[in-house]
Amino acid sequence: MIGGVTASKPPALIAVAHGSRDPRSAATVSAVVAAVAAARPDIDVRLAFLDLNAPSVEQVVDGVAAQGHRHAVVTPLLLGSAFHARVDLPGLLDTARARQPQLRLTQADVLGPDIGLIAALRDRVLAACSARDAVHPLADRRLGIAVAAVGSSSATANARTAEVAGRLAALTGWRTEICFATTEPSVAEAIAALRADGAGRVFVAPWFLAPGRLTDRLVGAAPHAIHADVLGPHPALTDVILDRYHTAIAEPHALSA
Repeated sequence: MIGGVTASKPPALIAVAHGSRDPRSAATVSAVVAAVAAARPDIDVRLAFLDLNAPSVEQVVDGVAAQGHRHAVVTPLLLGSAFHARVDLPGLLDTARARQPQLRLTQADVLGPDIGLIAALRDRVLAACSARDAVHPLADRRLGIAVAAVGSSSATANARTAEVAGRLAALTGWRTEICFATTEPSVAEAIAALRADGAGRVFVAPWFLAPGRLTDRLVGAAPHAIHADVLGPHPALTDVILDRYHTAIAEPHALSA
């Protein structure tokens, strides 16, 4: 036993969220990570934030090291591979490695447009539909879904995010359009495109893990549309997070010290 951690214990899982000034965001992400911990009580699961909330990545890494862990898998709770995943988090981990050389830190991949998360997005739309209409949405071929994501200054990143709408359409048969909270096409433009394509009912499906300022912006931009809930705690999200964790352990060329 080393510092209270046996050699047979699996690596710690440090789930890293973006952080937000909106308390709903931290509460939702905390519930997501609590679900992961409940699913795998054998893993030391901890939550850290890149910014705006505590504990920070540095604090959690130091805490894991203090408990005697020799390996931790840092799993970004990020839907896209943008600046935070490619630059910000690796820089923080490089600094942490210099401070805690005895702790091996492996960065897992982002969540991405995993089919499990597409199914979770479908479930959020189904819940919003069933709360308002007796018509089963999977039987309604005139249903239109505006899939709303954050948006990026990178056209390439936005094109990758647009795959979410296509995968949701393939899974359900619904008409879908991508839109963004911070760039074009806007949610209003997506709704107009769906109407022009023959959609009789239109829902907004936020491609967000947690609520916050940007999801409120989407509601404000389309106040008459029905907005589904964010992904939030969902069994599929738990599975995807654990998949990223195990994949990072198994890959010899993962980002690691």
